[in-house]
Amino acid sequence: MYLTDKKLKFGIQNGLNVARAGYTEDQILTACMLADKTGYDSIFYMDHTNVPQWKNAIVLDPWVMLSAIAAVTNNVELGTCVTDAIRRHPSNIALAAITLDRVSKGRAILGIGAGEAQNLKEFCIPFEKPVSKWEEQIETIHTLYKSTPDNTVDYEGKYYKLEGACLQAPPIRKPHPPTYMASGGKRTLALTGKLGDGWLPIGYTPELFEDHAAQIKKSMDENNRTQEEKDNFQYALDIDVYFSEDAEESWARMKEAVKVSLFKPEVLRVHNLKEIEGFDFVKYFTEYSMSNQEWIVKMREAATKIPEAVARSSTAVGTPDDIIPTFERFMDAGVNHFVIRFWGKNYFGSIDKFASHVMPALREKAKQ
Repeated sequence: MYLTDKKLKFGIQNGLNVARAGYTEDQILTACMLADKTGYDSIFYMDHTNVPQWKNAIVLDPWVMLSAIAAVTNNVELGTCVTDAIRRHPSNIALAAITLDRVSKGRAILGIGAGEAQNLKEFCIPFEKPVSKWEEQIETIHTLYKSTPDNTVDYEGKYYKLEGACLQAPPIRKPHPPTYMASGGKRTLALTGKLGDGWLPIGYTPELFEDHAAQIKKSMDENNRTQEEKDNFQYALDIDVYFSEDAEESWARMKEAVKVSLFKPEVLRVHNLKEIEGFDFVKYFTEYSMSNQEWIVKMREAATKIPEAVARSSTAVGTPDDIIPTFERFMDAGVNHFVIRFWGKNYFGSIDKFASHVMPALREKAKQ
């Protein structure tokens, strides 16, 4: 089993929040040690190549950083949020996940998605058939997890192939590090139910989370997943938290950015919002990167039409008492593992404040 209990979990995300603030490696490690000591369950690290819209951001490799974090922590699970199935061969990802699992004494999680143009376009890496490649990559990784020199493995796919292949470092976690899949479309959600041990989306309202979780559960049934697999499945969520003494003032400053992060067809569908005419979502997410200012402006203008209440339900802003109801709504929607991006100037203080004032209240609710 992957989990020893069914408790509600909380983690921190070293993502765009940390990169944009320009935190050094030492500051990141200090934050992770604080999270480990104050009762968090997990630490995740983003996998981006660059974020050119923020020229002073520091963007680091997640696998190297997670190994460094493993050396200074004892309790938290450690995962990518998320790596992608385009830039690396599955044998590389499988071995990286196993290596992280071994150096962390069995705490690794593989968070993986199908990729995005932001990490590919400027590096001239083709972004073709990403979902099909993603499915084959996860199947290849899971096949390699079972391999040994005495038990070599084969895999025959359209994009990936193994012939008598093996890895020579068995994972500590059994049967292998869990796979958290980042998905948000009908096909990728079905694959998450088929192949995943967890789900890790970002930019969600409670209503959208509930809708998509139901699709994953349906797929698990259709793919004859065991009851143990269903019980241990992690319905995680990457969620933004901004502590402030004046929630209204803070929300006024950040609402435009939140609406942009939410702007996607599935949000419009679930909330019965008319699609914004003239905006090509598929083209944006598959062809245009964050360095294309023209498309960023188009997206920002269209996203302003998302209603205030819908946007605000996705983000936790204000005092601990202000943000607890936001988390409770997501818990009611099925979230059992929150991965938090803390925004604002006092990163360390936010980690401590959430652990002291929010986690106990939410864990108490989870017991009820």
